[in-house]
Amino acid sequence: MCCMVFLKLNGGRHVQGILRGFDPFMNLVVDDCLEMGPGGQQNTIGMVVIRGNSIIMLEALERV
Repeated sequence: MCCMVFLKLNGGRHVQGILRGFDPFMNLVVDDCLEMGPGGQQNTIGMVVIRGNSIIMLEALERV
């Protein structure tokens, strides 16, 4: 499971990275994660666990 994904999170946050894993609650492990801020600003935040209840939209950026 190494698919590049784009996530829209609550609070107006957007992140992009490589999906490494998930569970039945849609909690995600995302590696090489970039947080996209206003004005095109990008912050590298590395590997993160994102809680499923904070995900608004999930988009695969590669063919699955």
